[in-house]
Amino acid sequence: MEMKGKKVLVFGSGISGEAAAGLLLREGAQVVLYDGNEKLDAAEIKTKIQESLAGTGSVDGKPSGQDAAGGADSADLSVVLGEFPEELLGGLSLTVMSPGVPTDLPVVDRMREAGIPVWGEIELAYVLGKGDVLAITGTNGKTTTTALLGQIMGNWKESTFVVGNIGNPYTSIVPETREDSVIVAEMSSFQLETVHTFRPRVSAILNITPDHLNRHHTMEAYIAAKERIAENQTADDVCVLNYEDDVLREFGGKISADVLYFSSRRKLKRGVYLDGTTIICNVDGEIPVCDVSELQILGTHNHENAMAAVAMAYAYGVPMDVIRRTLKEFAGVEHRIEFVAEKNGVAYYNDSKGTNPDAAIRGIRAMNRPTVLIGGGYDKQSSYDEWIQAFDGKVKKLVLIGATREKIAETAARLGFTDVVLADTFEEAFEKCVGYAQPGDAVLLSPACASWGMFKNYEERGDKFKELVKQL
Repeated sequence: MEMKGKKVLVFGSGISGEAAAGLLLREGAQVVLYDGNEKLDAAEIKTKIQESLAGTGSVDGKPSGQDAAGGADSADLSVVLGEFPEELLGGLSLTVMSPGVPTDLPVVDRMREAGIPVWGEIELAYVLGKGDVLAITGTNGKTTTTALLGQIMGNWKESTFVVGNIGNPYTSIVPETREDSVIVAEMSSFQLETVHTFRPRVSAILNITPDHLNRHHTMEAYIAAKERIAENQTADDVCVLNYEDDVLREFGGKISADVLYFSSRRKLKRGVYLDGTTIICNVDGEIPVCDVSELQILGTHNHENAMAAVAMAYAYGVPMDVIRRTLKEFAGVEHRIEFVAEKNGVAYYNDSKGTNPDAAIRGIRAMNRPTVLIGGGYDKQSSYDEWIQAFDGKVKKLVLIGATREKIAETAARLGFTDVVLADTFEEAFEKCVGYAQPGDAVLLSPACASWGMFKNYEERGDKFKELVKQL
């Protein structure tokens, strides 16, 4: 789609919105960036976008920021905050939604009724970018699998980019992509709601458990959003699925893509599986990949993440020696069961990325010593029963914070777990944990909730935990 001279609305600022606006300006569009938060600083947003344009070299031989590509200058960018002005809809060619903005808002429905295409930032990047996309979604394990696959591809291909929900907007790297580029993309359900032509060469859905029901409202809608990752794939493309997930096993029988399964529980006629402690890739005959003891990442869920990355890389044609070497080198992801330090005989683990009960269950299962646990945060309408049940004698004390603390405490009491303490601040929760932990114990930050309300994001929460550990 030619963007030059078109009026495009970017709905929602934040890092995705600003990156999308920057790309559109480079393409010569007239951009209106809208955000409902009137407390934001419009001049500051504008400056940030202009600085990012100035830092991206040249477009069509002109320095960006100087009317490059027919329009990357400030005159083509306006920022509107607060109440949505209806007159903005006049003359719009396209709306690009930031992933944090719900797509069922009345104003978005009016855009669709008016025939204005509603894309996400991912669709925009896919349409304007070059190269092959390898895309990963799922409730849990996305970031680890994306980072691992990104490292495998980077060890094989010079022009490799790791983008998406992992913190690097896809639109921000589009100007650097080439026909031989590989883009490894972590995709959230929010991002997949707004794709249209997006077609990865290889896709993967790692697992599906309840999450984000405050946004999607029903489990069916959440599953449907995840499954959109494969909707444009053909028999020439590959979709990697978890055989041990009932929803995904059934989904594999309904799609056009060539399906490759992975399994941690059984041998597969075709796919990647765990045979005892050995990962086997059985696509063109059985190839032993490595023993899980050679991996630096802990727990069955991480063995599954590794198998998904192996399946995706092998399906794309990466030589097995590159895959094998990278698997052994890969040290894991920050904020995901990350060992921080041992202080006074107590091991401290940062699992701030455990933002839902299922992810937090994996954090507990990876612990191999008595654990003092920090939980609680923003309420995503999750149920905490299975999380509490997974404590399984391992958790000696649960310290709760945030909007969900009473709800979780009530669930724990109902299930007979009474070693619960409430704290008003994150610092207070940490101090209580230090007091309860004995030499030989672990202190684990794995909240089973999002960080919003107390922190900007889970990274900030994890960084705060690490800072407090280092001060001990």
